[in-house]
Amino acid sequence: MRVTAQTKAATRQRILDAAQGLFAAQGFEAATTRDIARQAQIAVGTLFNYFPTKEAVALCLVSEAHARAAEQFAADRLADSAEPLTLEEELFAHVAAILRKLKPFRKYLTAVLDTTLSPLTTLSPLTSEQADGDQPLRTVHLETVSQIVLRHGPEPPSTVALHLYWTLFLGVLAFWSKDTSPRQEDTLAMLDESLAMFVGWLTTRTNQQQNHNSGG
Repeated sequence: MRVTAQTKAATRQRILDAAQGLFAAQGFEAATTRDIARQAQIAVGTLFNYFPTKEAVALCLVSEAHARAAEQFAADRLADSAEPLTLEEELFAHVAAILRKLKPFRKYLTAVLDTTLSPLTTLSPLTSEQADGDQPLRTVHLETVSQIVLRHGPEPPSTVALHLYWTLFLGVLAFWSKDTSPRQEDTLAMLDESLAMFVGWLTTRTNQQQNHNSGG
């Protein structure tokens, strides 16, 4: 019998719901793919048709929460009542909104950072079931960052600028996942300093490019 797209989507969501519950109750390390499959009422082999590893399940949960945060942030910035912000302030507000949405996953964010989000990781190709509905977190995040930068300057950020930003962002995420300060205040301070450095570098590069183009 042919499995419909609706059935696939429902199965995929059951896997995610089961994993989120187990990760919260047992911890990421203790929960196994067999536990997730049992909770989702499917065979382990069926789970692997959707997600090749436990880390891939975690990445999907993090990515979906990130995407919701990005959508909400974009809607808030487009609202008529949105307060005008500087480039640094808007980048800060964007990351802060994401951290708030990712808070339920903070305890196992390190597992995602160490594997699928690491710049050194090469992922194997996903099947159509595994790729269904997934848009890479990096793509979503950097598209928003490009839009923010473009709102404050004449040109979108270069590939080099986005690579630098992404490296800083991953550093903030890694620090945040282990931050024990009250309300993760140390992370916010680190984020503030990182964005100040990035914006300062970006401004310098933009000025240099404009001087070069004008023959100065």
